[in-house]
Amino acid sequence: MPNKELIINAAPQGVEIALLEDKKLVELHHEHADSDFAVGDLYLGKVKKLIPGMNAAFVDVGFEKDGFLHYTDLSPYIRSILKFTQQAIGTKAEDHFDFAKFQLEPEIIKTGKIAEVLNGRPNVLVQILKEPIAAKGPRLSCEISLPGRFVVLTPFNDIIAVSRKIHSSDERRRLQKIVEAIKTKNFGVIVRTAAEGKSTAELHEDLSTLIATWETIQTNLKNAVAPAKIFSEQAKTTSILRDLLNADFNRIVVNDKNIFNSTKSYIQKIAPDKADIVSFYHNGSPIFDSFGVTKQVKAAFGKTVNLPSGAYLIVEPTEALHVIDVNSGYKSVSSNQEENALQTNLEAAEEIARQLRLRDLGGIIVVDFIDMKLPDNKKKLLEAMEAFMESDRAKHAVLPISKFGLMQITRQRMKPELTINTQEICPSCGGTGKIASTLILEDEIEKNLNYLVMQRHSGLTITVHPIVHAYLTKGFPSRRLKWRWKYKQKIKIEPNTGYHLTEYHFFDNNEEEIKL
Repeated sequence: MPNKELIINAAPQGVEIALLEDKKLVELHHEHADSDFAVGDLYLGKVKKLIPGMNAAFVDVGFEKDGFLHYTDLSPYIRSILKFTQQAIGTKAEDHFDFAKFQLEPEIIKTGKIAEVLNGRPNVLVQILKEPIAAKGPRLSCEISLPGRFVVLTPFNDIIAVSRKIHSSDERRRLQKIVEAIKTKNFGVIVRTAAEGKSTAELHEDLSTLIATWETIQTNLKNAVAPAKIFSEQAKTTSILRDLLNADFNRIVVNDKNIFNSTKSYIQKIAPDKADIVSFYHNGSPIFDSFGVTKQVKAAFGKTVNLPSGAYLIVEPTEALHVIDVNSGYKSVSSNQEENALQTNLEAAEEIARQLRLRDLGGIIVVDFIDMKLPDNKKKLLEAMEAFMESDRAKHAVLPISKFGLMQITRQRMKPELTINTQEICPSCGGTGKIASTLILEDEIEKNLNYLVMQRHSGLTITVHPIVHAYLTKGFPSRRLKWRWKYKQKIKIEPNTGYHLTEYHFFDNNEEEIKL
């Protein structure tokens, strides 16, 4: 099992969360300080426009573009949700809304029309299914779900479902009976894989917390006017811990005292024996630099991604899909071309699986692997790709390699893909690709030198880039010697590898910089 570490960097503009597996960066999350319309947030929306041809509606939730709500995302219990929304809004501030006594409405049919359900354009409680991406508004759903550590609460039904990943039929029955005993009316419950082996008390506490959240939502709906945010998903730090924390999670490092305290208390609550894995970072240097995150971000987010063997990937986004091209390296593990292709493709597959998680690429991804002739090798590559993507929490599917040597991958996208510019503007040319002639640079330095001598500065040192240093000091008579003769004083010229090519600075005999 990989060694998992979570590095949390709090800054004024928001929180960055890096997930490392065996010191390798596999996920990077940004939680902006002003982030609205995040996945899981609940809004009171106003139906603005019905589109019968698409069997969908546009709903105003306060974003600049209306959210999109399709009939398939309405939930079978939409009539109950609409009735509940109106009753909750109309409930007086001092009154208690007893959800257990709420009378559920009949379910809608799967093949119905949205105009029949949302006729009259009512206000409706919706949940963000996908964050706004590019020019699109958020994708919305009325299938309300509140995720906890061990269970997911789904109001407006009484269905209990147990994760299929819990293979033991005895354990599934045990969990089913526990939830039947502790849940209240009008709440459906999905038992998560993490609930396997947990006690009744642990499940009850998790469920009670979610029911309290639902009561908060009911309270926030009182007298609400659409569009309005009703409830925001808990801090991303906590939601990532909720989904990721397991036995092989061995370190969490935080550089903010408040986040440290909340994270520590959360860990103590859900896994008391692991409370000591949380540590507070205060070493002065940036936390992402200390744990090698910054360097990995710079190496992983460019158009070209290099692999240890010398092979490399080219990652190209297009309007419709992402294209990844695999190129062979300079090292050969074998004289057999087919074997070399397989080894390079397997190495690339592991990195591609990481890149999909790291950049959060979604939609269709087409991978052009190095051509292989043997069907067995193509099968090995497919199986390896599926294995490398097992730890990816996003829904995905991997198709076999086509006769053209292409592999298609689909991956669910919930939020905008993460793009980080890894290139920097050249300080010498300012991004133009052109710099002033060295001859002109020499004249410029001499002009400033002449000015400083006129100002009665003496013992001057000129610090320049090493290439310019060589140009000014080599030969006889060198430019430095000529300046000594001209200005009748000793002038030192020092190289500095940290300077860009056309950068130079003057210092006096106290080694203090002279501002020009």
